[in-house]
Amino acid sequence: MQTVQDDTFLIDRGIAGDRDAIDALIRKYQTRAYQYAYRLAKDSDEAADVVADSFVRVYRSIGGFKGQSSFSTWLYRIITNCYLDRRKRQAARPASSIDEVIETADGEMRQQFVSDEEDALNVCCRRKTAETLTSAIAALPESYRTIVTLYHGDMLSYEEMSERLGIPIGTVKSRLNRARMALAEKLAHRKEELLISVCS
Repeated sequence: MQTVQDDTFLIDRGIAGDRDAIDALIRKYQTRAYQYAYRLAKDSDEAADVVADSFVRVYRSIGGFKGQSSFSTWLYRIITNCYLDRRKRQAARPASSIDEVIETADGEMRQQFVSDEEDALNVCCRRKTAETLTSAIAALPESYRTIVTLYHGDMLSYEEMSERLGIPIGTVKSRLNRARMALAEKLAHRKEELLISVCS
């Protein structure tokens, strides 16, 4: 459990005011943090901004870390909150009227906008897909559900999962492979259900 021990040491030092320890934590998790933020934002620039906001919040909030979850879980929660905060701020920005007339040197012209809002059908499809995937994962046996969540949700490496679960890396790989096959089978059975729900 060397990774967890390292995190605990760095967190304790960070809480004590050691900024170098926090820097070390950030360097350790910056790649996984960006990957997670990109999964949320689906945009590289926004993901980078979310990560930057998140690390600032880590500096400010490290004293509030209670150790009730792993550091990575706490960090992903911060990233999620930063992403949602950015979305709220974007939604709160005043919108210009599409009928607003602008005076130019060549006379009056109306503003033209290209909507950056995602198509409603795409939003619906993605939401239904996410719900189906979540439901399928929840229906897996606990050992499969745990390893899928650790790998795809917490984005742990094989080595980290081996340490977390106390099993050999070879067992981690084979169990993850079996879990994926079981998940694929469940999703195959729900494909028709997903199509019906989206189209109805």
